[in-house]
Formats: sequence, structure tokens, C-alpha cells
Amino acid sequence: MNKSLHRAICALVPFLSALGIHFGAWGQQAADLKFPSETSTLSVNTRPQMALYKPEGAGPFPAIVLVHQCGGLGTARYPNESMVEWARQAVGQGYVALVLDVFGQRGVDTVCLGAKGGVSFGRGAKDAYQAADHLRTLPFVDAKRIGLAGYSWGAMVGILAASNGVAASNSTARFAAIVSFYPGCFTIKPANGNPYELMRPDIKTPLLVLMGADDTETPPGECIEKLTPVRNSGAPIEMHTYPDITHCWDCKHLNNFTKNDWRGSRVSYIYSESATTDSRKRMFDFFAKAMANGS
Repeated sequence: MNKSLHRAICALVPFLSALGIHFGAWGQQAADLKFPSETSTLSVNTRPQMALYKPEGAGPFPAIVLVHQCGGLGTARYPNESMVEWARQAVGQGYVALVLDVFGQRGVDTVCLGAKGGVSFGRGAKDAYQAADHLRTLPFVDAKRIGLAGYSWGAMVGILAASNGVAASNSTARFAAIVSFYPGCFTIKPANGNPYELMRPDIKTPLLVLMGADDTETPPGECIEKLTPVRNSGAPIEMHTYPDITHCWDCKHLNNFTKNDWRGSRVSYIYSESATTDSRKRMFDFFAKAMANGS
């Protein structure tokens, strides 16, 4: 290896480590995804899958990359219907919707207990930016108006993706805005490698964080504690916490679902129509404001 190449690689190591991608484990990062270019049709029978949906007409339309929870798009028996509903709502509001499936092409079933198959939060952020770059190649998408909406695991991907440094390392353009539903703002401690923060202080992308006060899986306190001083320093961050609302409040298909989370704690999900409706309005209002005039 020549000296110039060696210096270039060494310069990348600290940044890659911040994303949980470690010098000795580069080969363990999952391969890039293949994204759809042809649009699919939304119907009452639509099943959750990696798919591209658009409003009628030639566009160009604003677009949203939708990033799922830690369980992915579900299984044939237990499909993640919430992601299809968010795509349906996005199209109804005049957006192209790209529903990501971060797992399917990689043979991964879940990352609820930690990274698997090379799918880490850093890989998820890279997926999101590659999805946005793919959307920019499509003639019916307005390249300057692309947002990200993430849910739980996808919301934590969104918070990481809001970092200016992460954006700069993954794409020539930032997202116009990011909305994170019930995220955690944890310090990630990989089994192999150095701990790193999901929430970085160099946030320049407009970020809306929506949380439930009764969320015991990703309690809102840590995000509020970490995001507040960054917001107060001038970062474009907005936050809202719903009283008496649990994790995954938009997951109608998981109403009254219980499980042991990554800490071994018992958690429950309660669907809330009121919180779902309100969070939907907040999301689209936030995107409309951030994307006004193609900014």
C-alpha cells in the first residue's frame, strides 16, 4: 500500500468508527441495496415491501424516504401495515413515497436486539442517503424536496442522518427535512468496536422529533436532554411529546402487543388514533414548511 492511500484510509477511520463501522470490520458492513425505479400501485390489498409509490401526474413531486422499525416490514403472517399506511398518506398529500426494506435483500429478519448481518445504524443512514440519491434520478421527483421519515429504529437512523458530518460523508445533498417517530438517543455500544452517539451536535437538517411520554422502550427523556441544548444553540430542531402515549402509537396492527426489549424489559404498545392523526399533521406541516420554495 502506498503512503498516500494509507494516509487517506487512516483519515477515514475516526469518522467510520463514529458510525459503528470499524476498520477491522469493513467487510461486515451489508452490501448496498437495489432500489425500485418502477412505481407500484397502492390498494386495500397492498402488502408491505420495498416499493415506490407516486401521485397521479408527471410531477415533479416532493418525496419521502420511509424507514421502518427494528422488525422491518414484518412477515407474511405479521405484516407491518403501518408502513403501507404512511406511504398511502404520503401519496395522498402529494408526495412520492419510497418504502425501504433494509433487511429483505440482506437476509436479515430483525435488528431489535442489535446490529445483524452488517445492518447497523450507520448502514441505515447510508441506505437512506443512497435512497434519496436514487430518487433524484427519477424524472417525477423534485430533487431539492426529499425528506426522510423514520420510525423507532428508522427514527434513530434519521437522527444520525441529521448530522451534517454524516450527510456530507454519504451524499452531495442533505435531506430537506427529517421526522423521527419515537426514537432513542442512546449511546450505541457495539459488541466489537468503540461506543458512538446517535445524536451528534452538528445538526443542520431541519429535524422534528415526536415522542410518547409513556414510551418505556425508547423513553423520551434522553432525547429531550441531548437535543435541547443543541436546539438552543440554533439547530433547526423541533420536539413534541404526547402525554399518556406509548411506543409505536401508529402501529394499529400491534395494538396491545407486548415483548421483552433489548434490555430485557417488558414493554407494551397501545395504538392511539388521536396521536397518529396529530403526528401525521405535524409531519406533513413540517415537511411543507421545510420544502417551501424548493429549499
